[in-house]
Amino acid sequence: MIVVPNFSIFEFATAFEVFGIDRSERGSGVPAFDFRVCTPEPGDVPLKSGLSMHVSFGLEAAADADLVVMAPYGRDEDVPESVLDALRAAHARGAWVMSICSGAFALARAGLLDGRRCTTHWHYSQELASRYPAVLVDENVLYVEDGRIITSAGTAAGIDACLHLIRTEFGAKVAAGIARDMVVPPHRDGGQAQYIDRPIPQCGSEPMEQLLQWMVRHLDEEHPVNELAARVHMSPRTFARRFRSETGATPAAWLNSQRVLRAQELLETTELNIDEIAREAGFGHSVLLRHHFAKALDTSPQSYRRTFRGHLATA
Repeated sequence: MIVVPNFSIFEFATAFEVFGIDRSERGSGVPAFDFRVCTPEPGDVPLKSGLSMHVSFGLEAAADADLVVMAPYGRDEDVPESVLDALRAAHARGAWVMSICSGAFALARAGLLDGRRCTTHWHYSQELASRYPAVLVDENVLYVEDGRIITSAGTAAGIDACLHLIRTEFGAKVAAGIARDMVVPPHRDGGQAQYIDRPIPQCGSEPMEQLLQWMVRHLDEEHPVNELAARVHMSPRTFARRFRSETGATPAAWLNSQRVLRAQELLETTELNIDEIAREAGFGHSVLLRHHFAKALDTSPQSYRRTFRGHLATA
């Protein structure tokens, strides 16, 4: 992870929590990552908060990394050319490159986002698009993967982006193990809106959260809005509005996303055929599974299974 003066500690910590803590002996299949913090000039690096962090490694520590993360920093400050070179070199050798929040400005300045979809915190999205017209900025999502480059929105969206990468490389079980240890949801879709009234309902805090848990346990059933509304003693209209404010999606879209997640887990962890997975995940028929799987992940269930097993074999 590359840091420069006036970097943000919270966003830095999101990546550290995912990759910097050894969870390999906790029984979830989580590998131990070699996590290094580096900076152009090793020594005490000031944080945005007024604190400082001692960083021992120079940018040479990123030379063989499989993932290089750019920490957010003051957008008006110049990033040393050596940092841009490190990002370009990582991309050129096929490593993953990720930015959190305003770290996207460094990726854009390095030319890595030209012609690519990306995102940053919604406060900065218009500025990013104005400064770098060749970049395709989407301000309404949590994170974007384009090629082997991942950009994320601000603060907690960095967790979602990191867990997305874990899931891509190591599968649902490993991502869920890290998320459980961090006490965060194992998956929020990258296409979810950045700003909703309550992005993630607090567990057990109100009837809506209990309803969401019940829906996940009954993915194989139909859930008309009228019946869901009755379960939480709301009118259908009020329920629809509250549901979107708390999840960022309609009940039907949220259910389909949960069913796709369940199908991913079954593809990764079982030998069930596609028809059986379609029934277990709540789609009923393989045609519907393939349709929603392609819509959500731009691939087929069979290809997803082959890709995932390839990642495991490589690991």
